[in-house]
Amino acid sequence: MSHKAAMIRRICHFSTTFCTSISEAKSKLRPEYDPDEALKLFSSVSKKFASPESSRHAQDLTVRCLAKSGRFSDVENLIESRKNDPEVTQEPFLSILIRSYGRAGMFDHALNTYNQMDDLGTPRSALSFNTLLSACVESKLFGKVPLLFEEIPKKYGVVPDKISYGILVKSFCEVSKPEEALELVKEADKKGMEITVVTYTTILDAFYRKGKSDEAEKLWNLMAKKGCMDAAAYNVRLMFEQKGKPEDVKATIDEMTNAGIKADTITYNYLMTCYLKSGMVDEAMVVYKGLRDNGCKPNATTFKSLVYHLCRNGYCEAGYKVFKKSVEMHKIPDFNTLKILAEGLVNKGRKKEAKGLVRTMKKKFPPHMLKAWGKVEKDLNLTPPSAESDEAEKALA
Repeated sequence: MSHKAAMIRRICHFSTTFCTSISEAKSKLRPEYDPDEALKLFSSVSKKFASPESSRHAQDLTVRCLAKSGRFSDVENLIESRKNDPEVTQEPFLSILIRSYGRAGMFDHALNTYNQMDDLGTPRSALSFNTLLSACVESKLFGKVPLLFEEIPKKYGVVPDKISYGILVKSFCEVSKPEEALELVKEADKKGMEITVVTYTTILDAFYRKGKSDEAEKLWNLMAKKGCMDAAAYNVRLMFEQKGKPEDVKATIDEMTNAGIKADTITYNYLMTCYLKSGMVDEAMVVYKGLRDNGCKPNATTFKSLVYHLCRNGYCEAGYKVFKKSVEMHKIPDFNTLKILAEGLVNKGRKKEAKGLVRTMKKKFPPHMLKAWGKVEKDLNLTPPSAESDEAEKALA
């Protein structure tokens, strides 16, 4: 092997090890509820990130954990300390800091950081402007977005792009003003601004939520005319159609497929849920079991909907099997859904499985949920840990 080939091999080996280390940190941060542990995990790899994008997700997960625990001073300390990094002069890096403040609902800090960009030597463009707008939306300050949209470009000479308009549209839709959002889009369209499918879909969703089905249908036809269709747009329509007849949902999916748009897990979730709501359990299970054949994987919503409706239809044993699969795939349903499953199992005389479920969830759920699961255990008269429940728990491992 030549010296050059050996060097390349060593570099590739280092890169693989490097990426695995960051990947491991992210996988540990995702389910972490202890803010101190989250900080330790992030600190262990924060110096190893190869790019701002590689650090974004890990920082978001850490900030989310801290914010949920009310540790806002720690959020501030973490983000402010990162302003000492030489990379802070790079707009993508600084945008991540603004984004994290938004994720924590600390918009004043996000705005202060944006205003500091001149002092930090960081150039501004639509990238950081859009991040600031998104931080405002993340902080639920929807009414402030139009003001920023007007003030920031005048103050700093930033030119809004199609993403900027999309965020502005979202702010109107979040306060149930899809009509104003659509007028904004029409004005932008006349100016030659490209309108994305995401923007149209956001307005479509807002019309449906507001009960304006006629306006939604008109917008749908406009989107079809402009060729602005994708799986997300069809899924918005299906979200509201699932409340009706399964054949209507199936027809929309067929239309989607014929248009050359591939259905995804969300699409099939709506069909499955519609079948379940109609009491068509066998048909729903066919959809669930066929996900892999359709190139999809079940997500947390798949398991939540299936477990809930199987229990409501009296199929608790089948619901328990689905639950075991959710544990295996780390897509466990929420507390209320699993409480219904535990109650159903006990009513069916399946206390062994109910014990295993509760014991497993007392380990999987965050510490603050222990009391709630303890109450379920008491209310359902489930005995203390035993050899039987040990076996049931092992079956879930």
